[in-house]
Amino acid sequence: MSEILVTGGAGYIGSHVVRRLAEKNFTPLVYDNLSGGFRDFVRGFDFIEGDIGDYEALTKLFRARKISCVMNFASYIAVGESVRDPLKYYDNNVSKTFTLFRAMRDAGVKNFIFSSSAAVYGDPESTPIVEESPLRPASPYGRTKYFIEEALRDLEVSDAFQSVRLRYFNAAGADASGDIGESHVPETHLVPLVLRAALDPSYTITVFGRNYDTADGTCVRDYIHVNDLADAHVLAVERLLAGKGSAAYNLGNGSGFSVLEVIESVRRVTGASFSVADGQRRPGDPAVLIASSRKAMEELGWTPRFTKLDEIVETAWRWERQGNRKGW
Repeated sequence: MSEILVTGGAGYIGSHVVRRLAEKNFTPLVYDNLSGGFRDFVRGFDFIEGDIGDYEALTKLFRARKISCVMNFASYIAVGESVRDPLKYYDNNVSKTFTLFRAMRDAGVKNFIFSSSAAVYGDPESTPIVEESPLRPASPYGRTKYFIEEALRDLEVSDAFQSVRLRYFNAAGADASGDIGESHVPETHLVPLVLRAALDPSYTITVFGRNYDTADGTCVRDYIHVNDLADAHVLAVERLLAGKGSAAYNLGNGSGFSVLEVIESVRRVTGASFSVADGQRRPGDPAVLIASSRKAMEELGWTPRFTKLDEIVETAWRWERQGNRKGW
């Protein structure tokens, strides 16, 4: 049976996708250097420790295994850090991904699912954002995703690569089991940081900017449950293996919630009181990012199951209360 190579598969989104692939009778093979992933998240699955920048290791792997498709989650994801240290992001997210492409091409593996981002749109002209919207990333992180999307279009012409580019909006939540969830070191995402404030009375959540052009002055984002993302990845694999060709899809709920609304949701779900402080705007943060996912719904048959913010926060809260987080 052919395998699905999941690079960065021991991380937050990758580990949820690995579980869903197995549930749908695919055979996932996890490849991760554990710089941001955790071995415990994929315990029980076939795992190889390795880096996507290691051409020799990848070539050996492709020779030894029958791989039909590659999913790549092996990227750095913090917008603010990408502004401070762009070379770190261009090296890993672009240069090393090109090495992965060379190894795939040389092995004759030409199906690729890319973990892209709403950051490729930058500060959009209008919302909800559709896939045909201009790609004008506003941060080094967003540009790394944009460069890989462009490279995939070129590889479709030169080497018959077929790819599905999945542009996530804000991934959140955790598996219903509570076994795996969001765990970045350091943690930069809003939902887990607000939950940290609910758990730790000494921690204060910071609101980065209250003067955006939004209803309450704080940034508005489209939150999508991680298992809804996992479902979309399985559907994308099925599309590629059925020979239906390349495509790009937004993955979001189609509705936005402000920073203050997320804070209030956490208060409702947890029943906790906690401190909130004001901070300066962060570079590269657009005021509003809301997706139109109609194309994914129509072409992939994808429908998000978690459509309410409190439902998403509740699953994240279940994970945080387990105490299995690897750090903040």
